[in-house]
Amino acid sequence: MSLPLQVKELVYSYPASQSPAVDRISFDVRPGEIVGLLGPNGAGKTTTLHMVLGLLLPTRGEVRIFGQKPTDRGAVLSRLNFASVDVQLPSNLTVFEALDIFGRLYSTPDRRSVIDGWLKKLDLERFRSQRIGSLSAGEHMRLKIGKALLNDPDLLVLDEPTLSLDPAMAEQVRSILKEIQRERGMAMLHTSHNMHEVETFCDRIVFLHRGKKLAEGAPEAVVKRFGSSSLQELFIRVAKSGELFAEEGKPS
Repeated sequence: MSLPLQVKELVYSYPASQSPAVDRISFDVRPGEIVGLLGPNGAGKTTTLHMVLGLLLPTRGEVRIFGQKPTDRGAVLSRLNFASVDVQLPSNLTVFEALDIFGRLYSTPDRRSVIDGWLKKLDLERFRSQRIGSLSAGEHMRLKIGKALLNDPDLLVLDEPTLSLDPAMAEQVRSILKEIQRERGMAMLHTSHNMHEVETFCDRIVFLHRGKKLAEGAPEAVVKRFGSSSLQELFIRVAKSGELFAEEGKPS
């Protein structure tokens, strides 16, 4: 059986750049696993996500989603979805109208029943007829997660899902996602700058710096390997000096 995600020797070079934004990285996401893609700004996370989603074509290397190329849209899109803090839903639509439109686009069976189920699960029932533009950041993020779950994906890509949320709302979103992941056994690829979130939410991490993969493994194992007290401390060390990190441990 093909893995949810395989990334092999992936390279991407922007035309005006002297060095690759992504430089020969490889990793995978296994069934039912949550993998965190980490790194300081400019590490190559967004470029990698764009190649996973088929928005950019690799300069070299390959991405496979359940054995298919991301550009094989018909085969891939039925099993993949994406939620990001940066992607906004139309503010003039109501919560139900937006979900209904995406349900139609995804050909969701028994669409209205599925929408009602996610509204209840995500504590959004009372906002059903409310316009999206009036929602709080937390409500909007939960709605975007609901949108991403309408096609019952086997692989969910999450880009900073709790970035703009207060601690209580962030914990609620994490709990909902973890529960959904356990119930459905879906795989997740997750990016975040919240290292506490990564340590508690992710089964495994892939640490990037300047386009290269510096480390991969369970969060606690990576922290121990490099002699840090926490992932937060390790992240700060990487942000300040990728060379220091590389001297203290060989990249995976």
